[in-house]
Amino acid sequence: MPNIIQSVLEGDFTLPRLLARNYQKYGDKHTALMKKDMGIWQESSWQDYYGKVKDLSLCLLSLGMQPGDKAAIIGDNDPEWWIAELAVLSGLGIAVGVYPDSVPSEVEYIINHSEARFIFARDQEQCDKIIAIKENLPKVVKVFYWDSKGMWHYKDELLCSFEVAARIGQEYQAANPTIFEENLEKGSTTDISVMCYTSGTTGLPKGVQMNTKAVLLGGLNLLHFSPFNRGDNYLAFLSPAWATEQVLGIASTLYFAAVTCFAEKTETIRTDMREIGPGMVFYGSRQWEAIVSEIEVGILDSTLIKRAFYRAFLPVGYKKAEALFAGKKAGLGWRLLYLLGDFLVFRQIRDYLGLSKLKLAITAGSYLGPDVTRFFRAIGVNICNVYGSTEAVTATVETPTQFKLGSAGKAAPGVEVKISDSGEILIKGDIVFKGYYKNPEATAESLIDGWYQTGDAGYIDEEGYLFYLERLKDMAFMKDGTTFAPTYIESRLKFSLYIKDVMVLGVDQEFIAVLIIVDFDTVGKWAEKQHIVYTTLADLSQKKEVYDLIKKETIEINKSLPEKSRIRRFVNLHKEFDADEGELTRTRKLRRKFMEERYDKIIRGIYNGEASVNLSIEVKYRDGRKSMMETDIIIMDV
Repeated sequence: MPNIIQSVLEGDFTLPRLLARNYQKYGDKHTALMKKDMGIWQESSWQDYYGKVKDLSLCLLSLGMQPGDKAAIIGDNDPEWWIAELAVLSGLGIAVGVYPDSVPSEVEYIINHSEARFIFARDQEQCDKIIAIKENLPKVVKVFYWDSKGMWHYKDELLCSFEVAARIGQEYQAANPTIFEENLEKGSTTDISVMCYTSGTTGLPKGVQMNTKAVLLGGLNLLHFSPFNRGDNYLAFLSPAWATEQVLGIASTLYFAAVTCFAEKTETIRTDMREIGPGMVFYGSRQWEAIVSEIEVGILDSTLIKRAFYRAFLPVGYKKAEALFAGKKAGLGWRLLYLLGDFLVFRQIRDYLGLSKLKLAITAGSYLGPDVTRFFRAIGVNICNVYGSTEAVTATVETPTQFKLGSAGKAAPGVEVKISDSGEILIKGDIVFKGYYKNPEATAESLIDGWYQTGDAGYIDEEGYLFYLERLKDMAFMKDGTTFAPTYIESRLKFSLYIKDVMVLGVDQEFIAVLIIVDFDTVGKWAEKQHIVYTTLADLSQKKEVYDLIKKETIEINKSLPEKSRIRRFVNLHKEFDADEGELTRTRKLRRKFMEERYDKIIRGIYNGEASVNLSIEVKYRDGRKSMMETDIIIMDV
């Protein structure tokens, strides 16, 4: 077993103790955190990091925080989120993440269900959510905010800025000079430290309780074969409400003393990534798919010479990738051609994407099709697939040298993975969660004899590679009993640069059909070159020429599908799938049952042989306003 993993299993690490170790070792001599502000990277040392955590933790203690108390954190991925979480853990509390785009009702549910006594909110927007529901939050003692912009006229006694909290903590230390360090010694690797809420695809979100050992192993299972070096950069842009950022971001950077860099804003992530050159990048499958489309669009807009070089050398990249997947080396001639292609084309693409210094590219979440993996391997980005969930992070992993196309890798160190008689993936090990908070029934259903029942269908081949197929409940059967995997077909369709999102239909039906969201940017540029006039996505998506374009793409994808699983009809929807409207989870997974109910009229039209349907649907805006949209939706045969 790798030494890194063994050190966690045998040691008694806690995240605050790792912070203290880094502070004692590196003090003010090395950077711990970097935040871009007004185009300039602002650096904080390990000493600064430790000091801010200490002050905030002491403030919590002064307000009566007890071991096991919960504190909810809602906001963007900022240094202050990490500081707040470590302050809570230093006080022997439990951190509860809330997605920043959660609506007030979702925020209220998580805060009350978790019994959070303290809340950390980023800014005025998040504070307004809390104030709007504060009468329904009886246990909340104090709300701390870290961005004071727009907050100067707020007089609510529930609110407290980070600056004021730091002063309170410093005053409390004067009367209790050793209490912070004493609490650091009391913590244990087996303590519940983080509670991450599930996406709620099958009902209300559940609070997944994770101890420190699970959080640490979750990240180190990936990084033990390609570890950070002290000072390596990590770009934090995923929400820490998601378990992935807890294990890859907060825990792993503390363990390796890596530098955590925070993007200025969502729109600057790519630019910021190019500047810092992160050593490890995690993207969900939808993000990797979007990057493929972005590259193709960029090539279409580039010069004739650049397009020619790209088209000439991409097949060379594929040739090398195919050899790697076959466990072989490409011939000398192909390797020399690849070196030339890398110099002229691929290196520039990786630099543009901010992947020039990349050691490890990771994907997890929803299924990533082999077409996308093959493409990135061709341009020199070795994507490693990971399988896991909030309840059992990083159960199986691929490594840069141990991989198989379409698989999710082999069981991580110290983890057992097996397939039940019904085809369900089962997981056992220290990475498995400790139960759902206040939900013993769901815990008993999910944890049987230490084995986590994932609810996912899959198989393990003779070499030990796990292949994920689909959620068991989503494994689909057509009317004649033919099985098909909706996610696989969706992934193949989304590899097209003209298709942004897809939902596959066909359960208990006579044929497969799909709801398609066209990529507004890509199709828009295509339409301009074809001199097609359009206004909105709703207008563009219903153009006959656009339907003909998508039909061609669908015909190509059908060639790679079994005959009975081929797409027979499709619809271009007039709007994107939206998490705020309940169509997607906060981690961008389809809520299939809800979608089938919402688009029932279209689905009935598809299977009744209609050529179009008139659709009227309610649209909810972020500010709470609602409106009705009415349009004719064309249904096309493939």
